[in-house]
Amino acid sequence: DYEDQVERIALRRLLPKHGRRLLELGAGFGRLTSEYSMYDQVVLVDYSFSQLQYAQEKFGNNNRFIYVAADAYQLPFRAGVFDGATIIRVIHHIADVNVALRQVRRVLAPNGKLILEYANKRNIKAIYRYSRGLQDWDPNDLQPVEFIELNFDFHPMYMRQRLTGAGFTTQRSVPVSFFRIGAIKDHLPSKMLAGLDGLLQLTGLHYTPSIFTSNTAVGASPDNLASDSLFVAPGSGDELKREGDTLISTRTNQRWAIRDGIYDFKAPIDE
Repeated sequence: DYEDQVERIALRRLLPKHGRRLLELGAGFGRLTSEYSMYDQVVLVDYSFSQLQYAQEKFGNNNRFIYVAADAYQLPFRAGVFDGATIIRVIHHIADVNVALRQVRRVLAPNGKLILEYANKRNIKAIYRYSRGLQDWDPNDLQPVEFIELNFDFHPMYMRQRLTGAGFTTQRSVPVSFFRIGAIKDHLPSKMLAGLDGLLQLTGLHYTPSIFTSNTAVGASPDNLASDSLFVAPGSGDELKREGDTLISTRTNQRWAIRDGIYDFKAPIDE
């Protein structure tokens, strides 16, 4: 559909020409995974085990694609094992943006790239509605607005501040979905609208409901890109050993299951 097409246009503008290993946080059923062919390996992370099963059916169970059920607040990865990460249609469901972004920064190697999409609070529809007294929240206020439970819109400056605080610098910001209006989408061909949207993305007019950003990890951090040992215990960072389809903490003996090729770090076994 239109939204999918314009997101792919923005992604292709921001993705690097080549990368070693990508963290796709909030991968779902792998809607956008095919866009990451420039990476040698893609690790799909989602909290939904069933969504990862759909992705696995689509992309197969091999070393190029790794499937991990995990909490964004406690990523079960060794520091510095990724040189790229994407967070698309996800951050607006996360209450503590600071923790999630710091987790992503921790697992990125020096100069790793993060493509982050967020819902823009300061969009033209919200500005119009506020000016006419049709909504009570101010789109120019920096604080996020939770318009329904666990659905947040963010001011661009707020998100830039959160990225900086987490250890990123923002190189580029792309406005996306200029025509997310039912009266337009329902009457004009999606391919035509996507083409126009692609042109408007170059204008830098940040009044769209969605914004894509390209960011680089800065500051000192480990570089473990060459390592094939990706996993540590979530939260503690303890080393893990594998026994069959189980990963076991070498310190606490907590265990996490590998179920049908999907690493399940949502909770230890028997908890």
